[in-house]
Amino acid sequence: MAADPTYRRIGDHTECIQVDFDPGRVSYEELLDVFFGMHNPARPAFSVQYASLVLAHDEAQRQAALEAVARYSALSGGPLATAVRVLDRFYVAEDYHQKYYLRQDRVLLREMESILGKDPSVLRESTAAARLNGYVAGAGSGLRLAEEIDQLGIGREAREHLAGIVGGVASNG
Repeated sequence: MAADPTYRRIGDHTECIQVDFDPGRVSYEELLDVFFGMHNPARPAFSVQYASLVLAHDEAQRQAALEAVARYSALSGGPLATAVRVLDRFYVAEDYHQKYYLRQDRVLLREMESILGKDPSVLRESTAAARLNGYVAGAGSGLRLAEEIDQLGIGREAREHLAGIVGGVASNG
């Protein structure tokens, strides 16, 4: 394995995300269903960088992932190209790859920087920034935005801007 990969020097690593979740709200198995439902896990990757891969944090997750691979393989009628491994180390992508869609939106990025400051590691770890990034990327409905907009901590201008993007309401009141 190449040490300390970067986007320009990824070596034999695979681009992936790490999901922090509350198992009291969503199960690991439900997250696996989302993963398998959002891409074609049977299609072989054209490079290691873009492989279909599940990295488990422990043996229970590894077993659940292997069971999901078997289940989806049976549903598809053939083998999957998805690999399952135990996570050894997770390398965080460079700052300019974090919250990519949010970084393209000047209004929302300015709002988050006014709230969080300009330290890229704070933006990277912010749940509100992650939610905004998802909305800007097109993941999230106006109904969901109406339910959570008050929890995002953003001001009136940013609310109206986000509502315009998503097609929701600017306030919950």
